Amino acid sequence: MTSSSRPVVVVVGSLHYDIMVDAPDRPRKGETVTGFGWRPKFGGKGGNQAVAAAGAGAAVRMVGAVGRDDFGRFLLSALDAAGVDASRIERVDRHGSGMSVAISDAGGDYGAVIVSGANAAADPRVLDDPALWQGAGILILQNEMPEAINLAAAAAARRAGVRVCLNAAPYRPLAEAFAALVDILIVNAIEAEQMSGCPVGDLASACRAAETLAGGFDSVVVTAGGDGVAGIRPGQEPIAMPAIAVRLVSTHGAGDVFVGSFAAALAAGLPFADCLRSANEAAAIHVSS
Repeated sequence: MTSSSRPVVVVVGSLHYDIMVDAPDRPRKGETVTGFGWRPKFGGKGGNQAVAAAGAGAAVRMVGAVGRDDFGRFLLSALDAAGVDASRIERVDRHGSGMSVAISDAGGDYGAVIVSGANAAADPRVLDDPALWQGAGILILQNEMPEAINLAAAAAARRAGVRVCLNAAPYRPLAEAFAALVDILIVNAIEAEQMSGCPVGDLASACRAAETLAGGFDSVVVTAGGDGVAGIRPGQEPIAMPAIAVRLVSTHGAGDVFVGSFAAALAAGLPFADCLRSANEAAAIHVSS
């Protein structure tokens, strides 16, 4: 596939220098746990989704911000190595780069704390550049960025005729003006519960939550971890796709791989069900490796 024929994905999102800690379990309040080891890792939902979309064959343009520090240089180098166009990522002086500490337990699950840092200082003026949107098929947003940036990005995408995909993670209430600009909503089971009020404990309940949320968006996707994924478009029956059976190594970043792969497939013009299938397969490969 030549660069001119590749689908174009725009990502406005977060970049974090992740410190991954391996431990037998995650500590409870006041508890100290002895870990097995630690390692640095490229991260941030925006960065992970950009890399995943590029890995799925898309030409990816990313907007965001890092500090003028070693963390920032690490993040930019990783984007470059993945083939992501990082020319619109601002280097700011007044904030350090975003970072996180994530603890992965023996079962492959994890918990994390993020510090936004420079991500909160991204300059929305770059969104007015027509070249950013030229040929773009989809914009990916996440809730790790300030809502003002997301609103500006979604409005710019709408003016350019580009579809807007929001991965509403972590959960926060969406302003009506912003929600009205979102075409595709992607949430996990917890976020689906918080947004819909419907408990999600299996694939069937994920479908019910997707149906509840579908009134406000063109498409809704609910990822239910090891149970699979549910997707719906208004006027259509929900699609319930079981998870692919694999040996679990770690779930860290699986949702971001799903979102990036889904967006790349959608930008390439694949049918909705095929986009879900492609993203489901990519996430299965990720959690098993």
